[in-house]
Amino acid sequence: MGLDVRTIMVMLAASTLMLAGLLGLAGLHAGNIRGIRYWAIANLCAALGLGLAFFYDVATPGPNWAVVWGSTVIALAINLQYLGIQAFKNRCSNWRIALLLVATVFLQSVWFGVLHPDVSARSIANSLLYAIGFAACARALLIDIEAPLKTAYWFTGLSFAMLFVVVLIRATVLALAVPGEFTNLYSQIPINPWSFFIASLLQLCVTFGFVLMLNYRLVADIQKLASRDVLTGAFNRRHLEEEAVLQWARHLRTGDTLAIMLIDVDDFKSINDRYGHPTGDEVLRRLVAIAHNTIRIDDYFARYGGDEFCILLPSTSAEEAHVLAERLRTTYATAAMEFDDKKPCSTITIGIADSMYVGLEFASLVAAADQALYQAKQAGRNRVLSHPPRRNEQSRSNA
Repeated sequence: MGLDVRTIMVMLAASTLMLAGLLGLAGLHAGNIRGIRYWAIANLCAALGLGLAFFYDVATPGPNWAVVWGSTVIALAINLQYLGIQAFKNRCSNWRIALLLVATVFLQSVWFGVLHPDVSARSIANSLLYAIGFAACARALLIDIEAPLKTAYWFTGLSFAMLFVVVLIRATVLALAVPGEFTNLYSQIPINPWSFFIASLLQLCVTFGFVLMLNYRLVADIQKLASRDVLTGAFNRRHLEEEAVLQWARHLRTGDTLAIMLIDVDDFKSINDRYGHPTGDEVLRRLVAIAHNTIRIDDYFARYGGDEFCILLPSTSAEEAHVLAERLRTTYATAAMEFDDKKPCSTITIGIADSMYVGLEFASLVAAADQALYQAKQAGRNRVLSHPPRRNEQSRSNA
């Protein structure tokens, strides 16, 4: 099979240019995800670098600046890909190292391409420098991360690793070649067209991998938005019910108890009427913040509706839940609240139920906790009550 290097470069330049446009458009609609613009500019630079190399005239002796600038811009593209990966991971980007590598490619290309022309030495040096960039990209992506994002990370990382191997093999073969065998960029010695061809396919895989990373991140963001309450940032009722199904299956296997709390803000309507709805919203947000600092890492806190919240407590008995609920109640009752010179006083009432008395069905747990909550509010609010009431549960005064 005959492969023409110039044709490969033209086709790769055209495809990377289109991918640059695709990523640029993606960046306009996913502005909260960092790294997309780096990759869009990287593909644009790669297309420009390959396009400049197309103007390399093998028939004209002497220096050719097209290859010098083309090699430098391609090095810039590789470093922008690395910076894009770091930005995508919300890591700090080290521009100094990236610029140092690009400057090194430029200086050695000038040295071996203009001042002391040596096609073989220039190609070997560029291949080694490109290999450093590809290795850095692969290292940044081949990490342990949660699924399914791990699939996209590893696909892209392995593509970079294979690019590293290809350019390293190219540098080795050129270093061992017979002097004078490799005379210009378009030499048809087997390693030249094949390395360009394989690298072209891998570069497309790299960009596809990043698009896959972007897709997984967007899906994760959408799922996160779908599972969160917009006002408070707590989980919403739908997510809580989905989690309850998973906990039901888990506790059915293990036999552990499962407890639930229903929390209601006392006299919330009067807070809205007296201070306004913005203050009422701040009160709810403050409750969520206090709850997140009080509950355990394995507990699931969600806004159940209006001013009512629910906490799902895995492997927890009603007695343990009661201790946690009392801590939450007292912490909230003593918290100082001030919003725009308004100082609302707010308390909460909590109803508790556990699977030992009610069963593992989520609906039954909620109904039992709701009954306990109703009884606690009837008894004067600002208190915790379990279903069925325990002997050691004493009424709390509002004072």
